[in-house]
Amino acid sequence: MNPRCGVRRQNRRIGMGRRSVLAGGIALATGTLVVARIARAQPAERVRRIGWLSGTENVRPTLSEALRELGWIEGRNISFESRNAERQRERYAPMAKDLVAAKVELIVAVAPGAIRAAMQATNELPIVMAWWGGPDLVEAGVIASYARPVGNVTGVDMLLSALDAKRLDVLHQAVPKATKIAVLIHGRQIMEPQMPAVREVARKAGLTLEMADTGDSASDYDAAFETIARTQCQALLVMASPAFGRDRKLIIERAARARMPAIHAAALNVREGGLISYGTTPLELDRQVARQIDKILRGAKAGDLPVEQPSRYEMAINLATANALGIVIPQSLLLQADQVIE
Repeated sequence: MNPRCGVRRQNRRIGMGRRSVLAGGIALATGTLVVARIARAQPAERVRRIGWLSGTENVRPTLSEALRELGWIEGRNISFESRNAERQRERYAPMAKDLVAAKVELIVAVAPGAIRAAMQATNELPIVMAWWGGPDLVEAGVIASYARPVGNVTGVDMLLSALDAKRLDVLHQAVPKATKIAVLIHGRQIMEPQMPAVREVARKAGLTLEMADTGDSASDYDAAFETIARTQCQALLVMASPAFGRDRKLIIERAARARMPAIHAAALNVREGGLISYGTTPLELDRQVARQIDKILRGAKAGDLPVEQPSRYEMAINLATANALGIVIPQSLLLQADQVIE
């Protein structure tokens, strides 16, 4: 065998290998370039704009979390136009009109005043109620029926009035010797829609109620707790309110200082030192609101979506706080509790 022939054949094979690698590299580079061009050609994901109208808070983290679970991520495919009236009810109407002018796709309205202002501002944009504290929505003329609200409004009825009444009943069971109960409110006119059911429970149980008002600004807790002390109240019902949720640590501290057994709306208050709570879970409620938003953004009409009500309730009791107050919680309540903190 001629050694030169072997070398030529080997060189030929090496040359063919080099050509194959080169061809493969060109194909890979070409493919990468095509993919990059296709990616650049893809339209950016549409950002859906949601209006938020509240009297006390900006968009709740639990609502953002619930929307994220459904694929709606703030900054990627949704954005919020947030309006917070900061408990100044006269600001609802101009803020609602501002949201309509901003061309949002729907308005999430928190609290009765915000809901009514949004309804007056538009009969076309979908409105999702995220907090209704007043009377029956049909009786109030907000919707035609819970099953089919018609018009441009749907959402979740939080049943605040019924739950505040239930909280008073639980408080009476926890502290049966307390016959004079302070009711923490912010602005009589604002909270009045939640009071009839509470007064009915008080009447049947033979309880006297004393309004402890922080005012429309919900800033003067000193005055409210001075009222509680002056009128010699024996227990405290903290009405359900976003404002009181925000100021929960201050309320818990004032109640402890006054040695006042108190019932709250959220279990978080009890985990932070409150005595007892009964109510819905914020994340579950906002999941319901998020599902309504999701359906509308995907093409459903608000008036065709049933108005929902809370689907889950929980009771929490802090035994360390009970011991500090010298209270023995009845076994019947402990058996009902979802959380008992020792």
